[in-house]
Amino acid sequence: LTAALSLRRRDEGEAWLSCRSPGKPTLYGSLTRRGLSTEGIPDIAASEGFAVGEVTKKSILVSCPHENVSTKFLAPYTTFCRIHQKSVTCLDISSGGGLGVSASTDGTMKIWQAANGEIRRLLEGHVYDVNCCRFFPSGLVVLSGGMDAQLKIWSAEDASCVVTFKGHKGGILDTAIVDRGRNVLSCSRDGTARLWDCGKSACLGVIADCGSPVNGIAVGAADSSLNLGTPEKPPSEREVGTEGRILLLAREDKKLQGVGLQSRQPVFLFIGSDAFNCCTFLSSTYILAGTQDGNIYQLDVRNTTAPIQVIHRSGAPVLSLLPYQDGFIASQGD
Repeated sequence: LTAALSLRRRDEGEAWLSCRSPGKPTLYGSLTRRGLSTEGIPDIAASEGFAVGEVTKKSILVSCPHENVSTKFLAPYTTFCRIHQKSVTCLDISSGGGLGVSASTDGTMKIWQAANGEIRRLLEGHVYDVNCCRFFPSGLVVLSGGMDAQLKIWSAEDASCVVTFKGHKGGILDTAIVDRGRNVLSCSRDGTARLWDCGKSACLGVIADCGSPVNGIAVGAADSSLNLGTPEKPPSEREVGTEGRILLLAREDKKLQGVGLQSRQPVFLFIGSDAFNCCTFLSSTYILAGTQDGNIYQLDVRNTTAPIQVIHRSGAPVLSLLPYQDGFIASQGD
């Protein structure tokens, strides 16, 4: 059984709750704050059908005993409200943890200090929206892709655009960095995933042409037992770190595909319940992918005929997935 508890905070100390279980009517309720204890911990009561467990200054545990589910709601440690004026569409933190980069529907892409949200650089040069941005492993360089079908590399130190890659025929939806970043990958609404050489700012090849928008990609080391295929012609000496790696493609046509990065050969094709929005590696054998209708699929790349598990918390689109400790973090469109 899975259920979703959603919380809307209000200034007067009341919050709305809902508990959804597949195939059952949604149960609605509310939380009310009745005051503060001497230690500064809020005294919170739940309406009928819900129960409040442990409450701290930073968290509230709420359960729905009838459905046997519970969720812990966490308060943010820090909130940065001044970086963007509208929705944040993508963000990344540098490997050292010092800098953040983010893009927004307000049309801006900014680099900021992760400790306090202070804006350091404005990255200007894309036409239309920037869809994706990420740091290179060095933390000194940023890779971005936009609706203008351009892929750009920026200096985080002086905000200059050092390289622009052109070749896609549609907006770029996601990127990935191979190894330490001499090569990078992009995917687009034009249905292709491409490999690029940063040093010569040239396209090294089309890794896949799907005939359907590719919403997300991820690159990872493949399990040694997996047959990644062999290249039809010897790879360019400009290709660095592609051997033994598999590229995942989250496709709009409900397919999740694995392709040998060096061979360009298909490794597997899995059909899901709806468009795939995102994908990631948990290990060299286990992968995750999220769909528009709220499913998170866990698959074993050695045998993708049936998923290991399908997680469905709510029908909201799964927008991003990130491995974390022994599990993962998912963000959804609700």
